[in-house]
Amino acid sequence: MTKKTKHSLEYLIEKSLQKKATKAEIDLLDNFMVSEYEKAKWDVAKMGHLVSGFNKIEKHIVQKRISRYRSYGIAASIVVLLSLGLLVQPVVMANSSEMITFKTGKISDSIHLVDGSMIYLAANSVFEYPDHFGEKERNVKLVKGKAFFEIAKDRQHPFVISSGVIKTKVVGTSFHIQMSGNSCNIIVVTGKVKVSSHHQSLDLVPNEEALFEGDDLIKRKASKLLVFNWYNQDIELKNVKLNEVLELLESKYSISFDVKNDNLMNTSLTLFIEKNAALENILKQMHYITNLKFKKNDSTVTVN
Repeated sequence: MTKKTKHSLEYLIEKSLQKKATKAEIDLLDNFMVSEYEKAKWDVAKMGHLVSGFNKIEKHIVQKRISRYRSYGIAASIVVLLSLGLLVQPVVMANSSEMITFKTGKISDSIHLVDGSMIYLAANSVFEYPDHFGEKERNVKLVKGKAFFEIAKDRQHPFVISSGVIKTKVVGTSFHIQMSGNSCNIIVVTGKVKVSSHHQSLDLVPNEEALFEGDDLIKRKASKLLVFNWYNQDIELKNVKLNEVLELLESKYSISFDVKNDNLMNTSLTLFIEKNAALENILKQMHYITNLKFKKNDSTVTVN
């Protein structure tokens, strides 16, 4: 087992035992445990090793998807497997996988993949990933919304994100992907990223952005406010134009702003945004600072 895989498993086990694991993470732990247990049992039988270790393991395993408490049995079983040294194959080498869907509601959330990668999803986003990665690539899908990716480095298994017709391929880097209708943009924070559509391909480096609209893929310089992981940290803005602030909020909360007076876009403001702040609280703060009126209706905020 690789250090990255072991670290990821320990992370999921710890969250499960603390009752902090999401349903998607519990399912991931479950599927991995069942798969690895069967593979390990088969290998031991073939090699003629003692099966006494499995007698210990089976005491910890409960039937699949019976209740919430089954996750603790799975976690304990993985600990036993790790201690016996029976989990010998990296997760990325599995031959088959089941796709898991991870959705966010009104607030952002994050998920820790088994390869060590971290995915931060904005509000109202949908992300799909396998319980095991394939032999050649680590394929996932951003179905809807926006996300920030911190990808664990693995040159032998490139990480590929599908978002509509766009494919983003990396081996270990950090970047944003934002989907809105038929458009998609990728903003690179660290490392190198390869972005491709049906007939175009671009290589991006930090502070660069790829924008896909219509049928064209365009490279341009990225906004300074978007070139960091604002999902996972507080944001301090000093004398920033309103249009830039709204762009950041659109990305963070998957909403759109309808500004009735274009002259308002040049309004400057200083603002502090906590990483887990609710949008409504931020709008109240902005109203207090600028006296602008913000009215939210579903996923659109009117400004006047």
